[in-house]
Amino acid sequence: MTEFVNFVQTTGLAQLQWNYVVMISIGLFFIYLGIAKNYEPLLLIPIGFGIVLGNFPGTRGVYNDGSVMNLIYFGVKSGIYPPLIFLGIGAMTDFSTLIANPKLILLGAAAQFGIFATFIGSLLLGFNVAEAGSIGIIGGADGPTSIFLSSQLAPHLVGPIAIAAYSYMALVPVIQPPIIKLFTTKKERIIRMKTPRLVSKKEKILFPIIGAIVTILIAPGASVLLGMLFMGNLLKESGVTERLAKTARNALIDIVTILLGLAVGASTQADVFLKIDSIKIFALGAFSFCIATAAGVLFAKFMNIFLKEKINPMIGASGVSAVPDSSRVVQHLGKKYDKNNYLLMHAMAPNVAGVIGSAVAAGVLLGILGN
Repeated sequence: MTEFVNFVQTTGLAQLQWNYVVMISIGLFFIYLGIAKNYEPLLLIPIGFGIVLGNFPGTRGVYNDGSVMNLIYFGVKSGIYPPLIFLGIGAMTDFSTLIANPKLILLGAAAQFGIFATFIGSLLLGFNVAEAGSIGIIGGADGPTSIFLSSQLAPHLVGPIAIAAYSYMALVPVIQPPIIKLFTTKKERIIRMKTPRLVSKKEKILFPIIGAIVTILIAPGASVLLGMLFMGNLLKESGVTERLAKTARNALIDIVTILLGLAVGASTQADVFLKIDSIKIFALGAFSFCIATAAGVLFAKFMNIFLKEKINPMIGASGVSAVPDSSRVVQHLGKKYDKNNYLLMHAMAPNVAGVIGSAVAAGVLLGILGN
């Protein structure tokens, strides 16, 4: 009987507390959203299962040196996984619409305003400057960049920042439409844009080379992110490295996504995650994402003051880095008000510009705050 009691005391059931139950419930909710609602399932299902896995008491998790989960988590805290994700993103991204209409890169830049607005808000809520910089990047709706920056500036906040960033990425179809409708009129929503010009192969090859040189000179702190993004795109567009490009955009990014999602989810152990700072981060993340969306739309309206050929201001909302979900939201809203209005290709320009913009913003913050 004594041995049986001792056995029971070693089980997770005997050590289970309310905070673990809360986190496991959150993990199950993420899995539900991924499966039932189809909200970014490739992200939410690994993260959700990681949350469940990381909150069984008595297990050796990411914070136990030498454990298997600790070794998997090394790719997060060392910043290895995000650049590999960017390599895959570059290999699957077509920058043609951005090359054809380069002024739309301004919309991608405008959407980064949410990052710096939230940086100030974080300072006002008591976070130090390094923590505030890491929290602000959530507004870019770029999970890998958020993880990369927080791993460099505020490693103790990687868990809540990553969960917040990926949560808002998954909720793009829910969050963005009300904001877009709030800041646009029906007349603006039905604006049609001309089909972009055809981009030559030479332009497609030169773009990642020139893009890497220019952006890294501006933000050397993000050289690994920007370098991998543009290298992946060069593999795709060069026409002679299709095997490498295919591996980067399929097998490699899938493997890294599984490991990244699982490790990030498992890092949200109840005793580490359930703190008032986590609630603040989620609130600031929502604020940041809303500000970024609104800034993109409003800047598009501002641009129309000076443009003869008007742009549909809804595409400004796709200036965040949630590729291609944000562009799909714009396309869906455009067709809702005009069934023959196709905005997807136009929205992709600020969308991919947002990927570059959030990485540049991260590099600027890392360069200023990392010293």
